Amino acid sequence: MLQDTLIFLVAAVLAVPLFKRLGLGAVLGYLIAGVIIGPAGLKLIDNPDSVLKFAEFGVVLLLFLVGLELNPKKLWQLRVPIFGMGGLQVFVTAAIVAGVMIAAGLPWPIALVIGIAALQSSTSVALALMAERNLLPTPGGRSALSVSLFQDIMVIPILLLLAAIAPVKEGGAAHGFSLWQGIALIVGMVVIARFAMRPVLRFIANTGLREVFIAFSLLLVLGAAYAAEHVGFSMALGTFLAGVLLAESEYRHELNLDIEPFKGLLLGLFFIAVGMSVQMRLFVEQPLLVIGGALALVALKMAVLYGIARLFKLCGQDGLLFAIIISQVGEFAFVILTAARAQGTLPGPYADIMNAIVAASILTTPLLFMALTRFVMPRMNAQAAREADTIEERNEIIVAGFGRFGQVVARLLMARGYGVTLIDHNADQVEFTRRFGFKSYYGDASRIDVLEAAGIAQARALVLAIDDGAVIVETVKLVQARFPQVQVLARAIGRTDAYELENLGVTHERETFRAAARLGEKTLIALGETPHQAHLATRTFIAHDEKILKESARHRGDTKTLISLSDRARADLSALLTREGRKGKDEDPEILRW
Repeated sequence: MLQDTLIFLVAAVLAVPLFKRLGLGAVLGYLIAGVIIGPAGLKLIDNPDSVLKFAEFGVVLLLFLVGLELNPKKLWQLRVPIFGMGGLQVFVTAAIVAGVMIAAGLPWPIALVIGIAALQSSTSVALALMAERNLLPTPGGRSALSVSLFQDIMVIPILLLLAAIAPVKEGGAAHGFSLWQGIALIVGMVVIARFAMRPVLRFIANTGLREVFIAFSLLLVLGAAYAAEHVGFSMALGTFLAGVLLAESEYRHELNLDIEPFKGLLLGLFFIAVGMSVQMRLFVEQPLLVIGGALALVALKMAVLYGIARLFKLCGQDGLLFAIIISQVGEFAFVILTAARAQGTLPGPYADIMNAIVAASILTTPLLFMALTRFVMPRMNAQAAREADTIEERNEIIVAGFGRFGQVVARLLMARGYGVTLIDHNADQVEFTRRFGFKSYYGDASRIDVLEAAGIAQARALVLAIDDGAVIVETVKLVQARFPQVQVLARAIGRTDAYELENLGVTHERETFRAAARLGEKTLIALGETPHQAHLATRTFIAHDEKILKESARHRGDTKTLISLSDRARADLSALLTREGRKGKDEDPEILRW
């Protein structure tokens, strides 16, 4: 056992970071690690089935956490994309794939299992790829996540369906499943979660012993799994139900945090075991069936997803992103295929071929996503670029960038009675702010023609509140060269941008610096210092930091010097605040009054 454990850990530690670095996702890394150490590779471990039985607890824990996320409020807020787009994707994909399999001559139970497996998508792969390009907040990203969420909701019907179509045992009962026992289990879980679980969780939490709460969390999950298996349900179904019933509990986050590490390790082990089970010889002996089947499934899902996207008015690059990012057959398909094989519904050779097809389909997504983001989306953006709005007013101040930072600046200036022209390069933001009564214009303020159209030649000041530091610096240089009479004030995204702006002689403000300093001031008050002492310390800190920034700006390319300055500044600041603290006590109005 120790030797096998070391092999698993070495394989995971080497393969997963490499595949994550290549943008191929952790799931594929685990699968390839399993292939390498398994019977098809180096034969370091010869019996993947024994590992798979233990590793299935990773799926059990995964479904408990999925259930915890399915609270009614979240479902209601996203009801249209979840139940509309998600429902169509699930039923259309499963129906088409199962229909094709039946037409090819397969028995309907096998065709149905393959159709159910094919409808799944890999949430982990999709999330990782979209997070890298910050595409999660886009309409395409949100729609993809909604469809994935509906697939999670379908776990219960899918597992029940697999149990229902499983071959009947010799004794006459399908895997010991009893309808009345199942109903009794569900009712009992609802009653326990409703009336008993919260007091017990509160009692355990009040002990203050984290390890006891973790032990109880595992007891809760494994107890639900054992009870479900005892009445003929799957363990995964039992834990999923337990998670759903606790989704509204105030201890949901603690349960999530405690279970997550165990889930990650065991789920990784599950995918390694699946990789060990993948028959690599099929890629050599039947490449047309495996690779062709994977490409055909991906193409079919892309066509279905893009059609759904158009039906729900999701067009252009958002529609393509939605169609590509969840076009693979996801990791939960391995769970379905493994369960169907164990129940006797899916013969071993079919399960082997489908496992190979699923693994190949996951590999297509990073490649398709790379092609979309590098070649297709830039061209579509260039073709669909909206012309800048015609600016019909001339004001003494121009604010470029009307997001969270620019809005504060503009509101202050307008409240003071100044005329302000508002420009933003995000069309959605422009339309959103117009709904609240702001007269803003769409345009790219880094372009000289847009600035001229806004009246930069007659303006007194230009405030650059754009969310891209490099663009701000380039725009400053452009305006200083063409319109030196205009006073430029700029937002500094961070300290590095502040160095650039300082050397350009531009008045600037770091976007989070003063807010963070003020929060530090309030923290000092919360710790018992008087408001006067806290304010004096904060004022001294801000002045000292701005002085150091001006000095450091001259050495922004010299890391060694910057580190030396930083070390010296920390020591100076500590001594300065100590002196100011004593001075603050002597001058504090509250202390003097007493």
